[in-house]
Amino acid sequence: MELRHLRYFVAVAEALNFTRAAARLRVAQPALSRQVADLEEELGADLLRRTSRGVTLTEEGKLFLVESRVVLNHVNDSVTKVRALARGEFGELQVGYVPPLELHILPRALAEFQKTTPGVKVVLHDRGTDEICDELRAGTLHLAVMMEPSDDSTTGIVFEEVGRYPFFVAMAPGHPLARRKTVPLELLAQQPLVVLDRRRNSEFHRILKRVFAPLKPNIATESDSINSLITEIGTGKRVAVVSQLFKQAIGSRLLYRTLGGSGAAMCVGLARAKNGDVTPAGEKLLATIRQTASRFGGQAK
Repeated sequence: MELRHLRYFVAVAEALNFTRAAARLRVAQPALSRQVADLEEELGADLLRRTSRGVTLTEEGKLFLVESRVVLNHVNDSVTKVRALARGEFGELQVGYVPPLELHILPRALAEFQKTTPGVKVVLHDRGTDEICDELRAGTLHLAVMMEPSDDSTTGIVFEEVGRYPFFVAMAPGHPLARRKTVPLELLAQQPLVVLDRRRNSEFHRILKRVFAPLKPNIATESDSINSLITEIGTGKRVAVVSQLFKQAIGSRLLYRTLGGSGAAMCVGLARAKNGDVTPAGEKLLATIRQTASRFGGQAK
């Protein structure tokens, strides 16, 4: 039995006339009659009663018409979805990210992507750098937005830089450092810092060491989320080294001063598995993230 048999039978069952059904299908009537007869023989049941005025459906024919429509509708739906998937207009994307990139780049990129590609579902996963690399290699993540990983983490991973963002010193209004336009690195090294949890943000801690080199940062508290980091800064007892992305997202809730004496910047990019396939929808999302990153101050190499 082939789909052709189902389509031919449905056409006859709906028209209740072989001549009209043949015209609708653009096939010769004898060929149509033969195909329907072959279908009945394979099923071992009469689906149609043939008369001089046309045809009527048997009880078996009525049931088979319902089931045939279900099958054909499912096939047509599958064809539509596969074609949409090939065009990057359908599917599901598993996307990893490292805080604080969800504060600025991702929301804007996803909003733009969903406007143009509403048929694609994007599932976000908040992960640490090492977790993201592992899941990209395992194929459980399709792509990720993250800070540049260390060489030890990049085996099997392709990292594409989309922007570099300078660092600032974030503080509460009224903090003694607020009187300065620029905070020298030597002075900042004496201040108690609040940072994100190193277990989930190992790359940021690696970057922080590079920012302070050859000095050593005075880490007083590690926060498990952006909100708790902001709360800690808001007490006025601690400051934080944050990127331009953080500053753009949080805005006037805190004060920001230029960090002097360090040329380090946060390198943000897109990651995927070297041997993994990114769907057309994934490629569209990657392009949208690139455009978003460039619009918000990122200076790629």
